[in-house]
Amino acid sequence: MDLFESINWALIAPVLVIQFILLVLSLVDLVRNGNTNGPKWLWFLIIIFINIIGPILYFVVRRRSE
Repeated sequence: MDLFESINWALIAPVLVIQFILLVLSLVDLVRNGNTNGPKWLWFLIIIFINIIGPILYFVVRRRSE
């Protein structure tokens, strides 16, 4: 049995799209925003390597600091 045939893409695809949108929006905001709560390189690593939670965490923590 092929691994990709057993995946229910109707459930996975929306999560992947949301993850991609959050990733792009948070990276664009990180580049445009001059003041962040912490170093930009650290936020970049958090956004890239902590998939869905990283961008959400960036927006929540950044918003609290403003």
